[in-house]
Amino acid sequence: MKDIVISAQNIHKTFGKGETAQTVLDGAYLDIEKGSFVSLMGESGSGKSTLLYLIGGLDRDFTGEIYVARQNIAQLDDKRLSEIRCKSMGFVFQFYNLAANLTVEDNILLPLEMSGRRPAEYRTKYEEILEITGLQNKRKSYPSQLSGGQQQRVAVARAVLGEPEIILADEATGNLDAASGAEIMQLFQRLNQEKGITILQVTHSSECASYSSRIVRLQNGKITG
Repeated sequence: MKDIVISAQNIHKTFGKGETAQTVLDGAYLDIEKGSFVSLMGESGSGKSTLLYLIGGLDRDFTGEIYVARQNIAQLDDKRLSEIRCKSMGFVFQFYNLAANLTVEDNILLPLEMSGRRPAEYRTKYEEILEITGLQNKRKSYPSQLSGGQQQRVAVARAVLGEPEIILADEATGNLDAASGAEIMQLFQRLNQEKGITILQVTHSSECASYSSRIVRLQNGKITG
């Protein structure tokens, strides 16, 4: 029996009202198995990022049902949804969203502190994540002292330190050169294969999508593949 960790059922999403209304999701269905690495592709403006944000609970204005980590997020209050995001999901965006005045170490540990968890309890995991991301010698550096690829690796380390079941990535290589982008994709692939983390990434790049185990496409508001 398949273990489905993300299930989007009959999702409808419209921006605007009346004559200016634009429907971007029109009965979209998507099931993602635990431990898979899925790339969501489609033309610009097709609704890829919108669907990712709905799955992540960052936008709650939709009709249909979305289950994440076996929870129907449409039925959760804000507090419970926040708990699910903190414990079950890690987010990696196109922009690194690092605090410029904090070191690499402090940026990585920040979500733990904000969620009330004790960083000391994650010390072994922290050292392991530094090794996986190749940031051992950068822990006391500031974002301004890092390349774009290194900053994105910090963002990935921050996303996975809390041991999420799922990573949601939105054009994670969009601001990187080809070599740095390939490094991030290899890092995702390693986290997926070695840690069993389920990854759903939005990408317009066929090369980035080639690292995943499954490719689905969003077209005319619906998912294919």
